[in-house]
Amino acid sequence: MDFLVTPSRLHDAVITVPGDKSISHRALMLGAVARGRTEVRGFLNGDDCLATADAMRALGVEIRMPAATDVVIEGVGLRGLQPPKSDLDLGNSGTAMRLLAGLLAGQRFGTTLRGDESLNSRPMARVVTPLTRMGAAIETDCDGTPPLQIAGGLALRAIHYEMPVASAQVKSAVLLAGLYATGDTSVSEPAVTRDHTERMLRSLGVSVASSASAVTLVGGQEPRGTVIEVPGDLSSATFPMLATLLSQDADTLVKNVGVNLTRCGVIDIFRGMGADISLENTRRYGDEPVADIRVRASRLRGGVVDPGLVSLAIDEFPALFVAAAAAEGTTHFSGLAELRVKESDRLAAMADGLRRLGIAVEETADGATVEGGRFTGGEVNSYHDHRVAMALAMAGTIADDEVLIRGVDNVATSFPGFRECVAGLGADVRLA
Repeated sequence: MDFLVTPSRLHDAVITVPGDKSISHRALMLGAVARGRTEVRGFLNGDDCLATADAMRALGVEIRMPAATDVVIEGVGLRGLQPPKSDLDLGNSGTAMRLLAGLLAGQRFGTTLRGDESLNSRPMARVVTPLTRMGAAIETDCDGTPPLQIAGGLALRAIHYEMPVASAQVKSAVLLAGLYATGDTSVSEPAVTRDHTERMLRSLGVSVASSASAVTLVGGQEPRGTVIEVPGDLSSATFPMLATLLSQDADTLVKNVGVNLTRCGVIDIFRGMGADISLENTRRYGDEPVADIRVRASRLRGGVVDPGLVSLAIDEFPALFVAAAAAEGTTHFSGLAELRVKESDRLAAMADGLRRLGIAVEETADGATVEGGRFTGGEVNSYHDHRVAMALAMAGTIADDEVLIRGVDNVATSFPGFRECVAGLGADVRLA
């Protein structure tokens, strides 16, 4: 699948975006091992989360979807999962693989996790290392990539793990394994990462202690079923926000978006570039902060992006690269080595795409320098990375000519209905 984007005149709009992917994954997993029923509203009905739902069903959990974004999970309790009849295929979802590795490390049965070609090339040593220290036995390919073969019947022990690299997925995997471990499991991180796992554990009755230095839980606690409201995904909202900022005079309200402080780095970076963004009607869905985000067309300027915000905006940098390319002056990014091991090498993919659209980009090992300019038309490659595809599509809305984006088939993993959503702003994004 390819996108053909025509330069577009955006207009004022009120829109919504699909549910938060990170929260939807966690709701499925924790609801499955909870005691009793969990009802999820606002679920992200995208390919990644549906792969997680299928995996939990294969583990013996009854999951129903009475509506497209409503899920009912009949929890089987902490020790109630059943051996799957075959390997669990997690598609393109690194979140599902890393978190399930933690959840399944303490089961009485063995499991093999695999994915598509992209996922099977992504590094898993960072999650295997702490789980092995807890007593798990997990085999990978010789280069540390999937499939993951997780042994069963092993007793896990609690550890304190100091993460060498900030990663919410690794932190979550250790905490999920900690539910099955004896003693207090704690994780400290070098920089703040998203805390959806801790918040959801608490909402399901699990005591989790958080301090400036560590997150700790006591093993053996069993989650209890509850109702989970999933807010709109800020990572998805970033793309219509970007399109609005780049427009001539549009004013967009994106309703019901999660604004957890551990995710709001993209808003801080946009504002630092001169973006007119405000939060309205702030409230909570359970323990998650939610707001309507007001975005107005803005004159962006380049600068030095604070590396301290990287962990708070790790999924939004493809969009931020486009913003930098459209800004006045030069923008410097650093501390982004993590982007090289996402669904694609996002640093290389964005540098390549922007250059093909006439933007000067100097790539470094962990970042890039982007010179603001005008987007020409042309053909670019998304490298089958959903966020790269959507970011380049937003660049196409203000390009001098049409932009053809190759390999957009994975957009539905995180943003089903993307084209229809941005069409509500006036953006002309078609399937080529």
